[in-house]
Amino acid sequence: MNELYFMIKELFEAGGVVILPLFLCALLLWYGLGYRYWIMRRSKSMTIRDLLRHYQEIKTVPTRNIVEQAVIQGIALKQKGVKNLHRHLDAAFYVYEREIGKFSTLVKIIVIIAPLLGLLGTVIGMIETFDSLGSMSLFSQSGGIAGGISQALITTQIGLSVAIPGLFIHSFLHIKQKRIMRDLEQIKEVLCTTT
Repeated sequence: MNELYFMIKELFEAGGVVILPLFLCALLLWYGLGYRYWIMRRSKSMTIRDLLRHYQEIKTVPTRNIVEQAVIQGIALKQKGVKNLHRHLDAAFYVYEREIGKFSTLVKIIVIIAPLLGLLGTVIGMIETFDSLGSMSLFSQSGGIAGGISQALITTQIGLSVAIPGLFIHSFLHIKQKRIMRDLEQIKEVLCTTT
């Protein structure tokens, strides 16, 4: 445990002032991605028609995921016999659509900001390097040339390490979000067209 603490402490010291914002970006990114993954999980690989048939036969079931919750809510609205069912389904499903889009903007912003923060750290490190060259303190206690270049490379690496996995996972979750949106539209169509 102490070794991990000292490794993190060395990283914060070597990376300079940009490391803390990068660390906070990484925490927010993984929280947002984890939340989105949890919300968009799928438990059954059934078609929408099969789900509708299944939940019309079974009255009391625990809700598992957004599509199943939407199916159950859609069936309940249809059984109430509400007029203009499609409009009621749109209003009811808006909550699900908003839920699956939650943190999407935050993740996009962090994926854009993280490499820029890494670049800022690179510039700060290079300024430190040129300052040590200008003052001829090549072998100073604060690191001199090696310390500045090290800071530049560390922050660039961490910025890219935050952004690249976040971009790939966000793309995967965006595809999943589109699929759920299509499923919600299909639920509306099937419930509104069947008698």
